[in-house]
Amino acid sequence: MDPTDIPDDAYDGEESPPNLDDLESLDTLLRDGPIRERLLDVVVGVRTPTKVSTIAKRADCGTETARDYLAWFDEMGMVHRHNGRPVRYERNDAYFQWRRIDQIREEYSEQEIVDALDDTLNQIEDYRAQFDATHPDEVSLVDATQEQNLSTEVAWEALSEWETLEQRATLLDAARRNNPVAGSKPGSVDA
Repeated sequence: MDPTDIPDDAYDGEESPPNLDDLESLDTLLRDGPIRERLLDVVVGVRTPTKVSTIAKRADCGTETARDYLAWFDEMGMVHRHNGRPVRYERNDAYFQWRRIDQIREEYSEQEIVDALDDTLNQIEDYRAQFDATHPDEVSLVDATQEQNLSTEVAWEALSEWETLEQRATLLDAARRNNPVAGSKPGSVDA
């Protein structure tokens, strides 16, 4: 049976299957939300300096509206403004790290943070031993597949997981210390 087929016994005969034409399209759901939220969704994905008109188009709003919100996001430290013609914006990764650390502090007790950090560090040590390296960037994917008899996909997934654990450890440790990530600050926000 094809996974998209509906089994014969899915309906007891008294109910009719849902009319999929009555459901809102994904495009409508994404475009009909509040402008601020749509712009924020776009900004989160902007990792290189991007023109206001491009951001507005992605958020399906007017350029002047986008410009106003982007100026506000800049004041909050969420984005970096690149002056010039045209003005460009990109997300401020330090702001989002700061917010994530703040969320960790709000959601978890100090002991829970320490326990999560301990578990994360133990997993990192396992990867360090497995790949005989101190960081995933030091590991050649080609060498890892040959030396450990792993498929490329399995080795890549392991290295990706290791990288994620390294990032998690940094955030948890910063939350534990009640300090921002080393070398970062939440942009222009003075908290």
